[in-house]
Amino acid sequence: MRWEQLLSKTRMRGGRLDKRYKTTDLRSEFEKDYHRIIGSASFRRLQDKTQVFPLDKSDFIRTRLTHSLEVSSFGKSLGQNIGENILTYRKDAGFKPQMKEDICNILQCAGLIHDIGNPPFGHFGETAIREWFQKNLSMLKFYDKPIAEILSPQMREDLYHFEGNAQALRLVTKLHYLVDENGMNLTFALLNTIVKYPVSSLGIDESTGDIKEKKMGFYQADENIYRMIEADTGADGKRHPLTFILEAADDLAYKTADIEDAFVKGFISYHMLLEELGELQARHPDANFKPKDELVKRYNQGRERHVANPEEYAVKNWIVRVQGFLITCVTYGFTYNYDAIMAGTYQHDLFHGTFAEELMDLLGKIAFRDVFSSSTIYKLEMVEARVLDYLMDRLVHAIIYYDTGEQLNSIDLRIVSFISDNYKNAYKIQSQGKGEAEKLYLRLLLVTDYVCGMTDSYAKRLYQELNVII
Repeated sequence: MRWEQLLSKTRMRGGRLDKRYKTTDLRSEFEKDYHRIIGSASFRRLQDKTQVFPLDKSDFIRTRLTHSLEVSSFGKSLGQNIGENILTYRKDAGFKPQMKEDICNILQCAGLIHDIGNPPFGHFGETAIREWFQKNLSMLKFYDKPIAEILSPQMREDLYHFEGNAQALRLVTKLHYLVDENGMNLTFALLNTIVKYPVSSLGIDESTGDIKEKKMGFYQADENIYRMIEADTGADGKRHPLTFILEAADDLAYKTADIEDAFVKGFISYHMLLEELGELQARHPDANFKPKDELVKRYNQGRERHVANPEEYAVKNWIVRVQGFLITCVTYGFTYNYDAIMAGTYQHDLFHGTFAEELMDLLGKIAFRDVFSSSTIYKLEMVEARVLDYLMDRLVHAIIYYDTGEQLNSIDLRIVSFISDNYKNAYKIQSQGKGEAEKLYLRLLLVTDYVCGMTDSYAKRLYQELNVII
């Protein structure tokens, strides 16, 4: 892969080509992407979507919006570090100074939209939608035939493996219907960067150990768009190099933030974190970074400064220190594995095989054990599951015969009317000339499009209104 091609400025709808036209807009194409994103309703909705703690009323706890801003910031910083490293050590003769600025802008944008396709209620929302299809698709019928038998294997697997990452590509390329059917009309370099898994639902294979095959990156409905993007950037079935950096920024952001949010909410304590870090440090006495010592150091600083809560001071400042350490590790991971990444043969994340990987695994283990598996979160997720199951039941029932010539009953007509006209317009464009099976598949995606566009509050409110809960 070559940077000149990877940093493609191509858009699905080209810009003005008349060179006689003069403009005072000096923004690069990737800076224009940034302004298209932050001005979109889809981006604004992230302020009311769950990151970890669903339906939380605290102003401190992170939402999808604040998480995305943090990923965007980390992505840009990593781009600066890695770009400068490539230039300084002349790792690639084709890498120019302007390319460093371009990758910073692309990663900044990618951080903003990497979760833009996620449904309400965080990752549990994805799980609930997948499980709904796995449970119901073989029981639902279309003209007396089970829908699971009507759909092609890839269509079925798309629904059984519903994925927010694939939904993000769909949203920004088709569903953001502002000017035309090209969505936000973002650059291909950016679009390729946000596709973490360059395989279809039929290409998922966790047994290979290759990170790019863990999940699907696009639906069958959007495969033509993805193939066009990867051909233009030269990725051709391989992971875009910037995707590794985006994923590292995402991992870095959420694994450290989850600890901070969990501490503030009272799920974990300073002493518990100290004990866990002590065990990790004891297993790696020669590691340059001493996580337990760093935490104690900041606790002592808090005591010396007579802060009201030295434990809180220690945890929050320790997280900042850890983030700096992890940024250094990601920079090393990318540049050390540079040749394999550019050849498309590198199969791991950028923390792989380092002390940072063990530290990240520990933070993830603490969050899963003490937060995600807690009775408090489980109770909230039971509520979320009821909301999503009900909405999926009503919406799918209503759209099965939508656009078939069959007369919908009065309730189904009203349910269909709730769905955004933008999404229905996108469906009509995509379904033109398609057979009945593909139209049915697109109608099922129309439901997930609508549900994924909901905020947590809207989903909860719609459920309450339809069930006459005051």
